[in-house]
Amino acid sequence: MAKIDYNALYLRSENARMKLKEVSRALRKSSQRLKYNFDILENEKMIKNPYCMFDYSYFGLVLFRAYLRGVYVAEQDKKKILNELEKNSYAVSIYELGGEYDLAVEFISPNPSKFSKEIKKISTMMPNLNDYKVVLNVVTHLYPGHYLTNGKFQDSYNEKIIGGDRDIEMLNKNEMKLIKTLLFYPTAQMNELAKHSGLNVKTVKTILNDLMKRKVIKGFKYCLDREKLGINASRLFLKLHHLTIERETSLMSYLRNTKEVVQANKTIGDWDMEIDIEALDAGKIRQAILQIRIEFKDIIERFNLIEFQDTYKKSYLPSYLFDESFINS
Repeated sequence: MAKIDYNALYLRSENARMKLKEVSRALRKSSQRLKYNFDILENEKMIKNPYCMFDYSYFGLVLFRAYLRGVYVAEQDKKKILNELEKNSYAVSIYELGGEYDLAVEFISPNPSKFSKEIKKISTMMPNLNDYKVVLNVVTHLYPGHYLTNGKFQDSYNEKIIGGDRDIEMLNKNEMKLIKTLLFYPTAQMNELAKHSGLNVKTVKTILNDLMKRKVIKGFKYCLDREKLGINASRLFLKLHHLTIERETSLMSYLRNTKEVVQANKTIGDWDMEIDIEALDAGKIRQAILQIRIEFKDIIERFNLIEFQDTYKKSYLPSYLFDESFINS
């Protein structure tokens, strides 16, 4: 396997629609060489499952995260369970974990009642999935993977916020056509987007730019095969107490400026916050966790840690939005 260019990986994975010539210009490397390297990354599935970062809150939707344990008995069970979950039109993301839980599955639904019915239906169909804990995701802060790159490229991307309290966007028929197309073909070129959506190229460009300007779309990313890329990843769970606005602001600022932190979820449930930490050196994760605990020991009541292993599905919008039965309901 060719040596991994982590600067190129960073630029590509953080913007899945970034043109090759833009990466070439930024890195001052030939497009031909970069294309060869990116083809290897994709063919060996080191980068995979590209997705559009829709802000589901603009659609009036909410995200729930279910942590499941005791899921697998054999490899055959694993394949069957993953297949069923991937087909579920409410399940948007599936992660394999190590430790107390086997899987984390994210569901996006219009309300808690609908989510409750959906997860009960799943656990009835597959009894292996009846041991789970659920959190309501309030808001997610996404930070660029600065740990992958040197300081030269760390200003290329900024924090993105998904979820929270938003006014619902009124989306017309053509906008929904393009949104559906981007859900299933996030890295397609403009002419392909036009073909799949039934719109012309000019309309596609106009709508896409407008959706990004309105922040309905926050960007496009790739999932990474962390094991193949030598990336270590963990999720730190925090239960907070004695929290003031000032200390919360300090915590969020600290996370934003810690290059190993790639995501922070504010949640309602057993934990108040989930912090995703990634590094090429496992020791950097331990160090980052220790520093968070030291800096904010006055507001951290307790914590837990789970290792991330793989990502099987990633999205921010449920496919049921485009089912005929839902559209006509």
